[in-house]
Amino acid sequence: QVQLVESGGGLVQPGGSLRLACVASASFSGYTMGWHRQAPGEQRELVASITSRDSTVYADSVKGRFTVSRDSAKRTVYLQMNSLKPEDSAVYYCALALVSNAYRYWGQGTQVTVSS
Repeated sequence: QVQLVESGGGLVQPGGSLRLACVASASFSGYTMGWHRQAPGEQRELVASITSRDSTVYADSVKGRFTVSRDSAKRTVYLQMNSLKPEDSAVYYCALALVSNAYRYWGQGTQVTVSS
């Protein structure tokens, strides 16, 4: 079983930036990793994903502002979030997919709050 641990969340003002990290207990070099978010009372949303060959996909709401990357040697996936908006406030989760879009392993989540 793969353990995933997110970090880097916190309180930031609108227009600010945060960098989230997700450390895995085992190698994910052969799999897709995704970042998801869920706000209170809302459905969980896929924000960004990165494949084993570094292909990336972003939700329309974050294109141009968020960047997902991976460092397989460090077993870490990152989500750089710039130009943050209040509507970006949510709990952010990382997850690992054994096959395309089938996320099997999940982290505990990290809270991001964008407010003045």
